[in-house]
Amino acid sequence: MSVRDETERVLRAWDAFERASGGEPVIDFDCRPGERAAPLDRAEVRRRLRALRADAEGEVAERIDADLAYLDALHGERPPLDAYVRATQGCVAHGWDDDRLDAVRRQAESALEKVGVAWGPAAHRELRALEEPLDVLAAPGAIRDAVAELEPLVRAATGSTADYRLSIEAVAVDAYWAYWLDGAGRDVRLRLNLPQVEFTRVGARQFALHEVLGHGLQSASLSERAGTEDVPWVRLLSVHALYQVTLEGLAQAWPLFLLPDDAPLVARVRFDHYVQLVRARAHVQVNSGMSIDDVADGMRARLPWWDGKAGRNVIRDRRDNPQLRSYLWVYPAGMEWFAHLAEANEESRNNVLKAAYQRPLTPRALRTLWPGGPDIGGTPAP
Repeated sequence: MSVRDETERVLRAWDAFERASGGEPVIDFDCRPGERAAPLDRAEVRRRLRALRADAEGEVAERIDADLAYLDALHGERPPLDAYVRATQGCVAHGWDDDRLDAVRRQAESALEKVGVAWGPAAHRELRALEEPLDVLAAPGAIRDAVAELEPLVRAATGSTADYRLSIEAVAVDAYWAYWLDGAGRDVRLRLNLPQVEFTRVGARQFALHEVLGHGLQSASLSERAGTEDVPWVRLLSVHALYQVTLEGLAQAWPLFLLPDDAPLVARVRFDHYVQLVRARAHVQVNSGMSIDDVADGMRARLPWWDGKAGRNVIRDRRDNPQLRSYLWVYPAGMEWFAHLAEANEESRNNVLKAAYQRPLTPRALRTLWPGGPDIGGTPAP
């Protein structure tokens, strides 16, 4: 058995343990479904992964390093943020300076102005009203309609011919996430957390591109590739490891590539881009020892519509939760990189978009595909 295959067996056993004991799942999308494994506790998983690491190479070695870093964090280790994100997500965690935040804010202000929304305390509320709120029971139908409209555009841009089966489930979970997508092979499951989810007609189109045609079709495309070739990567996707900058970055930025003239949708994406960079600054600050209250004050100064209630819990999780301390960083890092790519030349755009639906891309792979792109994860402060 290859090191990759044995690594997958260990990860399946770890996932079985976490699910059985009430922990967070390890596997979010299984690109080679069918195998099952008896649970192995964290200590045994760590021992086996360390033994496998001695013979691992390339992306398998990088993946094992990410798993070991996350395991160590679950056991209470707390490396500096930059070292932890480098090990798990493959990019730096420097953040962006005032000049970059101001430039992205000006883009957001301009996009909001085009749809008649003024920057200020009411900006978020006015933007949501413009986007036409939907009853939550109407959301699944609106999402499926948007998928039917937009799927040909995504397939044309990526070259994907993969089939997938979408199921949409409504759940009620005591958590602040509004939706989540996971699955295996061709089967894509979308969960809507009813206590948290708020949908609009514009949001349904954004959602279709992000969750269904971004994560869902992309994961099914990777599964198709893994089913026909002996691929060199671990065929289990996890939020704490390696590929999330690409997966979340492209999912957020798809409207900039496909629908640049859809003013309401672009306004939402530009608005979210700015918010993500502000969150990234909070992420760095709270992991550098700044108090949650001081971090929240800084966010409120940059986001005049933010009331800070639920946001304080997210700030705390960026510091204390081993999974979210890593995973939440990929949203600003990925959005920033792909927003730049959307403005690059056609050849660079096409190379990345097609590659992203053929194999999972690490930040190192993104830099190879577009050497002229910005640093992933920001630049060091002077």
